[in-house]
Amino acid sequence: MGIESMGLRESKKQETRQLISDHATRLFLAQGFEQTTIAEIATEARVAKKTVTNYFPRKEDLALDHHEQFTASLAAAVVGRADDESPLAALRRDFTAALDARNPVAGFAGPEFARMVADSPTLTARLRDLHDQREEALAVALAEAEPAAADSVAPRAAAALLGAAHRLLFRRIQELTLAGESNDVIAATLAPEATHVFDLLEGALGGLPSAAG
Repeated sequence: MGIESMGLRESKKQETRQLISDHATRLFLAQGFEQTTIAEIATEARVAKKTVTNYFPRKEDLALDHHEQFTASLAAAVVGRADDESPLAALRRDFTAALDARNPVAGFAGPEFARMVADSPTLTARLRDLHDQREEALAVALAEAEPAAADSVAPRAAAALLGAAHRLLFRRIQELTLAGESNDVIAATLAPEATHVFDLLEGALGGLPSAAG
């Protein structure tokens, strides 16, 4: 198979994946996550039920389709930081950028989506699991940044504190979204609150390594 054919095949796969995701999201928002079946999604997308599960092994992944980016986000900020930047500074900068961009990964998903998640025990549990995975990935990145401490509890302790802070900020965005605030108001509210949270972390985590791993 030539490079062009491979490219067309991959493009077609991405189109099909997006088509399934779009139809799933529409159904979830219209009738609720728990009430929507894979068969209904397949019918709407005009694909076989097996095609849906091939692209999305878990029903929750149809709703939380940024899950891979979400779980990798904190670790990516640490790995991609400048040579003279601490992990805490990088995560502070990354969250500020997410606020400025109204990034869905930070929690800016809109009131309908936020309500769908809040109303679904399955999605709420899956979101907790994704937060745990994000914290675990961050612990690995912090351990790699300071190999001498990799076998100690320090990277996991730091990741636990940072993970808890980001959970709090994510929930705060969701809370304000469900209260009917606009994204601009939410971002303006979160900016000083996030500064306060990261300032609190500075005393505990200011000693994290500043040199790139």
